[in-house]
Amino acid sequence: MDKKKYSIYILGTFQLGIGFGIVTLLSRWVTGNTILSSPEALIKYGILGGLGYSLMGAFAFIAFGFIATYIRKRYPLHQTIGDLLKEKTTPVGYWYTILLLLVTGMDSMFVQATGAAILFSLIFPVPLYISLFFFFSFCFIIAGLGGMQRIQQFSGISIGFIFAAVIFIPVYFYIQNGVYPVYEGVQLYHPYLLYWRNIDTFYFVITGIIIGFGQVLIDRATWQRVYMLKKNRIRSIFTLTGLIWATIPLSLSSLLLVVVYSGSFHDVKILLFQLIYKINSSLLIAVFVLFCFSAISSTLNAELHATTVLTVKNAISEFIPLDNQHKFRLSYWITGMQCLVLYLFVIIISPTFIELLFFFGSIYAALISPVLWMIFSRDRLSGFVPLTSAIAILISFLFSSSAGHLGTIWISFITSTFLCGCYMFLRFLSFLRKVQDSKL
Repeated sequence: MDKKKYSIYILGTFQLGIGFGIVTLLSRWVTGNTILSSPEALIKYGILGGLGYSLMGAFAFIAFGFIATYIRKRYPLHQTIGDLLKEKTTPVGYWYTILLLLVTGMDSMFVQATGAAILFSLIFPVPLYISLFFFFSFCFIIAGLGGMQRIQQFSGISIGFIFAAVIFIPVYFYIQNGVYPVYEGVQLYHPYLLYWRNIDTFYFVITGIIIGFGQVLIDRATWQRVYMLKKNRIRSIFTLTGLIWATIPLSLSSLLLVVVYSGSFHDVKILLFQLIYKINSSLLIAVFVLFCFSAISSTLNAELHATTVLTVKNAISEFIPLDNQHKFRLSYWITGMQCLVLYLFVIIISPTFIELLFFFGSIYAALISPVLWMIFSRDRLSGFVPLTSAIAILISFLFSSSAGHLGTIWISFITSTFLCGCYMFLRFLSFLRKVQDSKL
């Protein structure tokens, strides 16, 4: 196989079965966002919030597994979500959606980079700009120079560290200290975490399911992986990935209880990282640090690679004819520029992660109905279909102060769905009119 072909850079050299398919999806979706949002979900919504966070991912993967099977069967020659957009909508709708995908991609990479900054500032006794320089250099080598082949090689190692941490650390701590002292401590210092009859939590979970499904549906890296999996195993791989992924937020919640059971805390954002000071085993500390590094770097590598491919294959190539050599060079430059931008910005901006998730959740929710319609439609659709998401995002933004973070997600989702439904109805009426005219 000719490794100088750009298609190898995009999809790797071989089709993945169930085992490695699950590994590659988990390495993409056990993210810095999972690590950083879990503490906020637990503190704001209690134990039920942690359970709900698990349901978000499980439902999203299982539901997308059915759609991914159809995508692979219906569009066998595609490689990215941009290929579908090019086939199914007008140039206006195409460029609008590509731009939106690049914006959401930068958001995701920014969260991973911020997570890395928090981790390194807590662990390494060197200036942050030095540790981040080495981190982004590592990501550039793997995702930029190595492409999908190198990402695949590191995904197995990353998943090994992730599961070693989420299995061994809780078992070690709860056997050493006992479950009941932890429960008593949480009941004494943070009793609201154990409160179950909370309507807001159910609202959070249902809204989170919409966001999770929207994220997976428009994720550029996941679309690439759909074409890397063996066709007859896609549904099984996504279902098992969802079930396995759901155990990780649950394990992180149990680790957070280990941190908070002995008293108060000052900063939710670094709560999980404070676990380092609770573990008295050097080996487990090393495993925990490698877990955080693996989750953040594997996701950032997948995002860097997917954004680069989308930019080169579905944006620049639309204007300038490129051969394989030029595509490779552009990919190296674009990945390097992304790493440089993230490096410069991550030190000065520090958002609240749940708020960031729900802010961009309006975009994910708004794109669900238009993208689903483009996937299942047999025809080329008007640019109005993807643009319904722009209207939905604008309306949700206007009502954001009165509806709150969760309310804006629903406004965004319902608005784009309603507009798509109206357009579909008018299109159906137009079709009936043409049929009647042809009979006259």
